[in-house]
Amino acid sequence: MRIALDPQMLRTTPLLELPDAVASIGYEWMELSPRADFVPFFQHPRVDLATVRALRSRLAGAGVGVTSLLPVLRWSGPGEVERQAAVRYWRRAIEICAELGVDTMNSEFNGRPEAPELAEAMFWRSMEELLPVFEREGIRLVLEPHPDDFIELGHPAIDLVRGIDSPLVSFLYCMPHTFHQGDDAAGIIAHAGELLTHVHVADSMDHTASDGLRYITNPPGNTVRVHQHMELGRGDVDADAAFAALAGIGFDGVLTTCVFGWDDQARESGARMLTAIRELVDKHFPAGTLP
Repeated sequence: MRIALDPQMLRTTPLLELPDAVASIGYEWMELSPRADFVPFFQHPRVDLATVRALRSRLAGAGVGVTSLLPVLRWSGPGEVERQAAVRYWRRAIEICAELGVDTMNSEFNGRPEAPELAEAMFWRSMEELLPVFEREGIRLVLEPHPDDFIELGHPAIDLVRGIDSPLVSFLYCMPHTFHQGDDAAGIIAHAGELLTHVHVADSMDHTASDGLRYITNPPGNTVRVHQHMELGRGDVDADAAFAALAGIGFDGVLTTCVFGWDDQARESGARMLTAIRELVDKHFPAGTLP
């Protein structure tokens, strides 16, 4: 099992300085989520081959590995122009991943929830084009349902991933999305079983609490999705139940610290989360699970 840091709160740190910054917080692994100077949200990658090779050298020097790259691209539409562009961007991102020596990419289904059948049709078309590329490069793909996606619930998302029926495609459980996935962390984790290879670890408030009035948006009944990515213990996610369920399936994948929104405490937060995750692993998993 590996514990990684999503360095989103270090986004103002220059790309080539990230490995040293991550190592200084105590992590041996990081997950490269979207960055404006690397692989941005919904756009073509901005990094060139020379920078990728320089980053690989800096990672080796810092003793930090990359568990995964996380592109977020519109490969499920909403239109065919957006889908085709996303497939082009994905191809370049896969090239970057291979050049960096990383064997895994995480992502979302990324289609519109108001047109789920159309979004799913576009997703499958994109998978038909891209899955052979993943297979050729030997890169694994790990998918998660996300708030405001064409598939938001955990159990149906697992069934969709299972339907892809590829040994290279697996499932990611995002703890701060617990209350958008159906508030059933233990059940979803058990349902996923061996398909579950990656977990995003953070806390969130339960937006459905107090008869749905914990967060009030106007006009009433609008379709916003409210959640946070907070440090463990600051919200309503039952981390003990989630980690007990992970132990129950023999989870041996990646746990990524995924806290956002506290940039002024980025380093301190990362260190506290590393301690909290290690304590949960020590509590629920057999001795010696972590290296």
